[in-house]
Amino acid sequence: MSLINQVFLVIIFLFSTVVADLLHSGQYDYGFNADVRIRKRDPVQSRIVTGVPRVDGKAQPRPDIRDLQKDEDKWNLYILALSWMQFTDQEKPFSWYQITGIHGAPALTWGDVDPTPGNEHSGYCTHVSILFPTWHRPYLALYEQVLYNIVQYVASLYPPDRQGRIQKAATAFRIPYWDWAAVPPEGASVLPISVGDSPTINISGPNGVQTISNPLFSYVFRPFNASTFPDFPYNAWGETKRAPRPINSANATSNNSFVAHALDTHLPSFQQRLYNLFSNYPNYTTFSNEAWIPYGDNGTYDSVESLHDAIHTVGGGVYGHLAIIAYSGFDPLFWLHHTNVDRIFAMWQLLYNDTYVVPQAAVYSSHTTSPGQTEDSQTPLTPFFSNDTHFWTSDMVRDHEVFNYTYPEVANKSRTELVAIINRLYGNFSPAAMFTRPSGSQRHGKKDEANLNDQSPYVANGMSWNSQTSTRPVMSAVFNNGKYREWIANIRVKKHAMGGSFSIHLFLGEIPSDPLSWPIASSLVGTLGVFAHRGMHGMHFDRNITGTVPITSALMKLVASGQIPSLHAGDVEPFLQANLEVRVSLANGTTVDVHEVDGLYIQIVSSMVRAPKSEEELSEWGKIEPHFDLFA
Repeated sequence: MSLINQVFLVIIFLFSTVVADLLHSGQYDYGFNADVRIRKRDPVQSRIVTGVPRVDGKAQPRPDIRDLQKDEDKWNLYILALSWMQFTDQEKPFSWYQITGIHGAPALTWGDVDPTPGNEHSGYCTHVSILFPTWHRPYLALYEQVLYNIVQYVASLYPPDRQGRIQKAATAFRIPYWDWAAVPPEGASVLPISVGDSPTINISGPNGVQTISNPLFSYVFRPFNASTFPDFPYNAWGETKRAPRPINSANATSNNSFVAHALDTHLPSFQQRLYNLFSNYPNYTTFSNEAWIPYGDNGTYDSVESLHDAIHTVGGGVYGHLAIIAYSGFDPLFWLHHTNVDRIFAMWQLLYNDTYVVPQAAVYSSHTTSPGQTEDSQTPLTPFFSNDTHFWTSDMVRDHEVFNYTYPEVANKSRTELVAIINRLYGNFSPAAMFTRPSGSQRHGKKDEANLNDQSPYVANGMSWNSQTSTRPVMSAVFNNGKYREWIANIRVKKHAMGGSFSIHLFLGEIPSDPLSWPIASSLVGTLGVFAHRGMHGMHFDRNITGTVPITSALMKLVASGQIPSLHAGDVEPFLQANLEVRVSLANGTTVDVHEVDGLYIQIVSSMVRAPKSEEELSEWGKIEPHFDLFA
């Protein structure tokens, strides 16, 4: 071998070693040649939110994550793009760190959209705000746009013999949603196994099958800057955690099994709340956010924001990043959750398309908004640019298809068709199902009527009754002239009463002595999760928020077992007065006396509801009747 050839081989070896050293542990290795190409040209990104391109002139549906996983090519591209984004230098504006940081910590300025005076320590997100659903729409579109551009570039790296098929999958790519209110597939948890089962994942990419860090399991900070998280133990954790154990330990690990169990236990409550929002909240103002309306109807204590809060607190587990406003965006589960919230918003819009944003004063600050400032449908949704000089507004994002995506439940659907879908997906735990669905169960991936009976029915967890698996009480114990009584706990409390996130639990039966087990207790009726700032981030002037815990499904279980005679007021009211218990726990798992919770008020109310005669109708609610104060 000539000296020139030997030198050439040494150079190649040394250069290959340098390139390999640039790869982080857990990162996909695209190969020597691909690495050189990657470092020459990153995917093209833009701060202008345009949405991703249509395919043949049509908006493409965002899929359920379980359905996406069944499409091998799209799934591989999705995981590779997530991983790429998470390994992108944190100093770059389209890195995971900076895109997720738009929401809260580290209160960075993104896209040169400077904070207004006094708001330098807040993220851009709007909470307890009329803009809560609309602000997140362009935020998700930006995230989708960033991932889409990475997907296109990753697809270009595949060998020629796979290019055509992979490119077709890449062109139709849209971010997935996680439907935390629908009955999961038989034997599965509400928490998809792909999200919480393993910190590593096998993926097939341009350079073959490799085992990489699972980008859905957690986000690893590279580098970790403890100053982003001013309080312990977050300032000691180099990656996001869910249900970290042991609590308050720098060496805590995620306990996704606990999170899965807690989500399964809360499923009946989540589903009842969502079904009630679809059937009894026709006004955007009450549907959109959790701010207490002092002179409002006591039948509209709930909201999509309050329900969303509960998924944050339960999904984060005790002390997890997802349960803290400022830190939640870093957890990959945040994006699956919020895509589902946007899907719910789109479904609600199809039901009630004649009501929208009206002017209201901002309650809390954001990076560009101060308390008391009027927010309306023309308020800029910062920092999301619609062009070089202007921002998107709520009026501009009213139709979600402006960003070239849609959802299976609303694409080319009539209101009647959507109502039938809602009854199938979210009517399992309602007495109304005794009329609409005498048998069968709607599950993930089972959108067609013909498939309703393909799998064994889901068994309810916690203190709940399932129309498909539980013993059915006699009709006269539930219905009177086609109506049944819906029972609800209306809850009002100051959002930052405890200086951070906390949970209000309702129980019927024995309460476990260990508060860490309350989220999975068999006696748990439901939980109102209060999603709040911690420490210095919580130093706002405080306001009341509202939410609900539905009680009907738990009562149906007791009626079916003979423990109470009926759902009628004469039987239920004295039973609840004697047996319904309330407990409060903080994000760190400690308990507080209910009397120490500033502004806490819990009233038990009911309404006579006319059950739908078919799947194509929603329940019709009557006037809300107050019964007694559980706590005042």
